[in-house]
Amino acid sequence: MAATVASTSSASAPSSRASPPANWFCPSCASPSPHSKKSHAAKKPKQFPLVQTKIVDFFKIQRGPAAALAAAAESSEGKKRKRKAGGIRLVSKKKRKLLPFNPSDDPARRLRQMASLATALTATGAVFSNELTYVPGMAPRAANRAALESGGMQVLPKEDVETLNLCKRMMARGEWPPLLVVYDPVEGFTVEADRFIKDLTIITEYVGDVDYLTRREHDDGDSMMTLLSAATPSRSLVICPDKRSNIARFINGINNHTPDGRKKQNLKCVRFDVGGECRVLLVANRDISKGERLYYDYNGSEHEYPTHHFV
Repeated sequence: MAATVASTSSASAPSSRASPPANWFCPSCASPSPHSKKSHAAKKPKQFPLVQTKIVDFFKIQRGPAAALAAAAESSEGKKRKRKAGGIRLVSKKKRKLLPFNPSDDPARRLRQMASLATALTATGAVFSNELTYVPGMAPRAANRAALESGGMQVLPKEDVETLNLCKRMMARGEWPPLLVVYDPVEGFTVEADRFIKDLTIITEYVGDVDYLTRREHDDGDSMMTLLSAATPSRSLVICPDKRSNIARFINGINNHTPDGRKKQNLKCVRFDVGGECRVLLVANRDISKGERLYYDYNGSEHEYPTHHFV
């Protein structure tokens, strides 16, 4: 298995591990045997059926007049805004807002995108969830309080909250972000753009079961994400996507110890106060070309993201 990111920090993940100085691979990948390709091929996951009814059921996509009505209303509202925005406008960068993702126009292509995620989730034994989940015996929702963040947490502006909610509604009715989960025999599951994505586009929210960091300090899971870094360690929270998750779990990290690793980064992981609760968003930090794999810095802090992008 490849390891394109090394250490972890309080801004992104709950543990602190030694950092290799460059890209590294486990022995079987670094020195493949003559039979290694056969071995990798045998492990390639079984593809989820490209059948609309199965995909709709897997992701619990909304069907019927209600979903169509919501889509029509949002389309109408978007046209009204365009009509009001006549003339030449000079917008300074500090006034830029987050953008909703732009779904692929072809419904069949969106089905392939969803099927690719269903394949990855099924292969890893997880079910789809697009929200933070609070399971009995783990941290309750009441524990997720942004006010507890050590040093404070930036508040997501109202307009950007509306954009985030729009993304959620689009996904609920099957208007999927233009992303494909692909299987790499060395890196495992990775995510690539299936169409051009503009800078500052919301890619996805990092979701999963919420638990206390103190309960997960010795957990060997490599996909946990810091949700709340409290001044009192016993109140710190992490997101655990091993049982319930979305596409965020399969987006890889860079090796931030090398220039080449940093050049690959095209997303930023940012924690926000949304209605008093902590949320983690993955946002494009530059334009992304179709076919480009998505990477972010697991060690990155929301304080490193230029706040003038969001104000």
